[in-house]
Amino acid sequence: MLIAFNKPFGVLSQFTDKANADSPRQTLSDFIDLPGVYPAGRLDRDSEGLLLLTDDGKLQARIADPRHKMEKTYWAQVEGDPDKASLEAFQRGLDLKDGRTRPAGAQIIDEPPRLWARDPPIRYRKSVPDCWLEVRLREGRNRQVRRMTAAIGHPTLRLIRARIGDWSLDGLQPGEWRKVY
Repeated sequence: MLIAFNKPFGVLSQFTDKANADSPRQTLSDFIDLPGVYPAGRLDRDSEGLLLLTDDGKLQARIADPRHKMEKTYWAQVEGDPDKASLEAFQRGLDLKDGRTRPAGAQIIDEPPRLWARDPPIRYRKSVPDCWLEVRLREGRNRQVRRMTAAIGHPTLRLIRARIGDWSLDGLQPGEWRKVY
């Protein structure tokens, strides 16, 4: 079984929150009540979008393991307007504290269609413009997209994973899931 889930902002990519037993945070169990499925990879608590869950260990490894180089597509709302040289830096790879990234794709896009409002909303500042980037990666380091946009001088304000391989977020609102197969 494979499940596509649109993980809302603030939700942990796990079924329990043992670290905060006194004031538990929202987890996958608040949205998905299917025994035996587990996330294939992670998505930070402050990121939104596509999370795949499966009961197939081999499929889970194929999706999550960077050795399989499954492309992931993100929409990142960033501060400022990156120039051509900044976006080309993604194609060469960027130097982060944990080493150089693999080449990635990045391009400026219009705000994604049918985008839902984030709760809580991002802070809007009249004096600081922002724009949307589509970022395509074939690795999955911790907070990688956020660290890459910061490395080019354009911090991420909002991050949404739109696609993993052939699976997409299309048609799913935050908190909704569908059985892919």
